[in-house]
Amino acid sequence: MRDQVLWRKTGRIAALLADRLDIDAERALDILYNSRTYALLSNPDSGLQLQSDQYILADILKELEE
Repeated sequence: MRDQVLWRKTGRIAALLADRLDIDAERALDILYNSRTYALLSNPDSGLQLQSDQYILADILKELEE
């Protein structure tokens, strides 16, 4: 069950990222999967899975700025 929730959340965040950066979904997934934020998101002990999609998107965008 947890994997399905993460899978859906990942898709929603990638769609938000693609829209925000005006890039295609494949590039957005590449950015997401290679981010420190996704590593935390994949770890249930981090608690990041409980945050909103917008909150996680903000973390990814902040990471990209660095």
